[in-house]
Amino acid sequence: MDKIFSFLQKIAPEISPLVFFRYQILRSIHFSQPIGRRALAEQLQVQERKIRNEVEFLKERQLISCTASGMEISPAGQVLLWEMADYIRQIQGLNLLEQEIAAVFPVKKVMIVPGDVDRDETVKKDLARLTAEYLNRNLKDGSILAVTGGTTLAQVAAELVVSSNKRDITVIPARGGLGEEVEIQANTVAANIAKGLGASYRLLHVPDDLGEKAIQSISEEPRIKELLAKLAQADMVLHGIGLAEEMARRRGMTPDQIKDLLERGAVGEAFGYYFAIDGGVVHSTSSVGLQLAELKSINQVVAVAGGRSKAAAVRAVLSNAPRDVLIIDEGVASGLLER
Repeated sequence: MDKIFSFLQKIAPEISPLVFFRYQILRSIHFSQPIGRRALAEQLQVQERKIRNEVEFLKERQLISCTASGMEISPAGQVLLWEMADYIRQIQGLNLLEQEIAAVFPVKKVMIVPGDVDRDETVKKDLARLTAEYLNRNLKDGSILAVTGGTTLAQVAAELVVSSNKRDITVIPARGGLGEEVEIQANTVAANIAKGLGASYRLLHVPDDLGEKAIQSISEEPRIKELLAKLAQADMVLHGIGLAEEMARRRGMTPDQIKDLLERGAVGEAFGYYFAIDGGVVHSTSSVGLQLAELKSINQVVAVAGGRSKAAAVRAVLSNAPRDVLIIDEGVASGLLER
């Protein structure tokens, strides 16, 4: 594959931009189908006439179909779309970008998807699909997976095809839940990821940000105590990375508390901990579940984030402690390497 790619780059460099453009068209149709030509042109920010010829080309090869309601991707087009992923990564130089980030930051493996969630929300689906594939490949019988909540991990659950084959895997929420939409709470995410993996799951029915005495009392409850013991045995943790201000707002902090948090330098959040750009912990919420210090004993800690706006947050979290796997989009990657 590498030799073929190198050969094509030398003999026909004009092919790569065309291939990438057709890939973008297939990808956009896949995520927005059925979609009309005008809407597709607006989504890709190109003139409609530029789309017309390419749509005809893809239609002739039965990669897409056109109906009264709009264009849809065919089964053959969908297969080709996923098969093109490695080639597109090389066109974009993402493999080299992964190596560069792994050399600069304390992370063993970096995985990057093309695009920027801040500019194109559908990139989050690519990010989620890559994460879902990683889970399917790396979780084994007997594995215990701890997951946090959030929109990105909720999307990971949506990208997992519900399995009828049962696997000896247990999924557990890593921390108590926020007072937010039930669809993105850790309990819901854990249950949905478990269904997609064909795994079993346990739920942690404890609200986030309780008082210290309440946490001590709840932690002694037999069911909670048993669940926390199982959580401590997790061999993989999957977590998102949030913007400090956004997460503080979701946790119901007052404007004055948020202002104070930001003045103390908080830029990123994970597991209820707010981090400054140098990795220092600015503030932490008291909650039942995995604590920051316990991550050191976990075999694999996998972080997922998308959007250039989260580059500083990702840098802050990585500065606090290493990660085994970092799954990000091109927006985060370019922000991390910005001098």
